[in-house]
Amino acid sequence: MTTRSTTSLKLDPEMKERVQRLAEIHRRTPHWVMCEAVEQYVEREEKREQLRRDALAAWSHYQETGLHLSAAEADSWLAKLEAGKDAKQPKCHD
Repeated sequence: MTTRSTTSLKLDPEMKERVQRLAEIHRRTPHWVMCEAVEQYVEREEKREQLRRDALAAWSHYQETGLHLSAAEADSWLAKLEAGKDAKQPKCHD
């Protein structure tokens, strides 16, 4: 069982009304709508932050090694994957 703590949230009247309207539409409580919104936001931002860190690490690796794929090589590989083909990732080169 997870323990939950209370957090206060101040909303302007318009936002509070919008949350209430969504809660009614989805047959949920306003509390559920707000928890869902916070959870989705946090998950999205965590993924965005991980993507940023991965991009910086890839850039550092490229600067150190010079290894890369051209855009055409990457596009060709991704097109094969998108078409459902079992395509091996091309080898990076300098």
